[in-house]
Amino acid sequence: MVARRRRERLLGMSTLPWGGAALVLALTALLAVWLLLEPWLIRDLPTPARLAMVVLGVWALGGGLSMPLHFSPVPGWWRLAGAMPWYPLALVTFIVLLLCRYAGLF
Repeated sequence: MVARRRRERLLGMSTLPWGGAALVLALTALLAVWLLLEPWLIRDLPTPARLAMVVLGVWALGGGLSMPLHFSPVPGWWRLAGAMPWYPLALVTFIVLLLCRYAGLF
């Protein structure tokens, strides 16, 4: 079991259970729809902060929406976005920043 996980990690395949991947996919889809309905969350920021939020958002949403593809052994550098160990931290950080912006904290 440990050797299989190690091999999957080396191939870039996700070791996240299917249910966890489905939850991440649903969360990022809802987040993407929320940003379509509330574009002012990012649009009204100063340019440097907007650029940082866009980069973080592309990583968080792109990695989450590509999460189901991480269960296939197809190679590609784009698979690293969701396979990185700090990807969940990026997603949570992006959500917290958007919630703080929505609440008017900055």
